[in-house]
Amino acid sequence: MNSMDLQFIKTNKQRELLEKTAQLAEEFSKRAALYDEKGLFPFENFERLKEEGYLKLTIPKKYGGDEISLYEFLLVQEKIAQGDGATALSLGWHLALMINLTVTEKWPDDIFTRICREIVTENKLLNTAASEPNSGSPARGGRPETTAVKKGNNWIIDGKKIFTSLAPILDYFIIPASIEGKEDVAQFLISRDAKGLFIEETWNTLGMRATRSDDLILENIAVDEDALVEIKRNVKNSVSQGWLLHIPACYLGIAIAARNEAIRFAKTHQPSSLSHPIMDVPEVRRKVAEMDVKLLTARTFMYHTAEKWDENKKMSHTLAPELAAVKTVATNTAVEVVDLAMRIVGAQSIYKSNPLERYYRDVRAGLHNPPADDLTVKLLSDRAFME
Repeated sequence: MNSMDLQFIKTNKQRELLEKTAQLAEEFSKRAALYDEKGLFPFENFERLKEEGYLKLTIPKKYGGDEISLYEFLLVQEKIAQGDGATALSLGWHLALMINLTVTEKWPDDIFTRICREIVTENKLLNTAASEPNSGSPARGGRPETTAVKKGNNWIIDGKKIFTSLAPILDYFIIPASIEGKEDVAQFLISRDAKGLFIEETWNTLGMRATRSDDLILENIAVDEDALVEIKRNVKNSVSQGWLLHIPACYLGIAIAARNEAIRFAKTHQPSSLSHPIMDVPEVRRKVAEMDVKLLTARTFMYHTAEKWDENKKMSHTLAPELAAVKTVATNTAVEVVDLAMRIVGAQSIYKSNPLERYYRDVRAGLHNPPADDLTVKLLSDRAFME
């Protein structure tokens, strides 16, 4: 680990977790280019994550999990992303979902208990598939076109979801659907082996290619009554979604990897026009310092906000603007840092063989993860004018 890793470690437990994660990140970095180039899901990485018990990191201790804090979760996210951003983002959705369900207690207790135990003992993977072709981002409040119709003791689910990260490996899909004849939107827990569930391989993107966020097709899927795990409601003063900080943590991790690569290059690259490596060129040193100032600012904001959320989860509704602001600051900072790193390295940074080229593409995906910058602006301006 380097100085960037050590900046936000506060306990021996965190140091040990980060040291263990650093070993995985190093291993993942050796495969990242291949997964990206071929657009393949990193199955081997997830086998290692399962072997090392990472799928249960955010499961409550009473079910056999590690119950790490949000703060510690972000340390893990940043480090894995330094090795492979797509692996980090994919793992982050699963781990964040389990924090969400633990804190909100919105699922029936028997179902939540069963799923937790399956994750701990069988390494099951979950993610929500909410985005749709026409309704746009769920963060903007669009009603799902996916429908749920009650027939006898079953629900019949029909629809199509897009951006289904982890699609090739998920054991369960959480599906928001509009209940026919009602205003209600419900969440359904659907097993991968449900008849009528198909994955359509459509994921061919600029960045984050290895998340394999393919389309999910749901054709007349019949599920039992208990598959309905939640009726979604807008509850005033509900828990703010601190778990979504896994998104900025991931992209800041990629930016740190870009910063480290630029420094490595600067220490060793010596053009014939110089008598020393470019690390001694004042402009290179200025750019390195600028990267570090940007990263320190964004990371301090992120970890401070996570710490506040950890201290009082149940009353965290007042943190919504800060949480959104962290995402905006972090993802835009990540883009800026990668750009600076590439300016240090120069034209060699755009070769496919150079990891900076992948970092450049991957960080841009963060701009499109929720919440979008305009929603953050609205949250902050609304709060300001309510004073």
